[in-house]
Amino acid sequence: MRPLSDIAEEYELLDADDRYRLLIELGRELDPMPAALKTEATLVRGCSAQVWVYPVVSDEGGDAARLHFLADSNAAITKGIVALIIAAVQDKPAAEVASLDIAAALAPFDLANQLSSNRTQGVPNMIALVRDHAARIAAA
Repeated sequence: MRPLSDIAEEYELLDADDRYRLLIELGRELDPMPAALKTEATLVRGCSAQVWVYPVVSDEGGDAARLHFLADSNAAITKGIVALIIAAVQDKPAAEVASLDIAAALAPFDLANQLSSNRTQGVPNMIALVRDHAARIAAA
């Protein structure tokens, strides 16, 4: 997955239609999420589309645990939005992800003004689930 800063640079240069296409492309770039991981525990609540987020832990052990997130959605734009969130936290230590201001990291994308409220209503819940997973893993 590309770093969030690279995605932001590209996003800034695009018009609205191309921004939609970029989000769809980002969603396609996500690692595949096995169907077995699409459960109630990994489902993001409050989204108009179905969205699942699952952390894979590497380098087990508290602060050193790095998280590689798998995510999927049944809607292309929503999958791109969750891909942006994942890009902000991918392969970082769990403790860092738990304390990261992901909403601030996404501010350059101005999603609230770029997309319909229906598409962005679940973003805080996606962020909360990512941070909750990270906090639980960091505390272990």
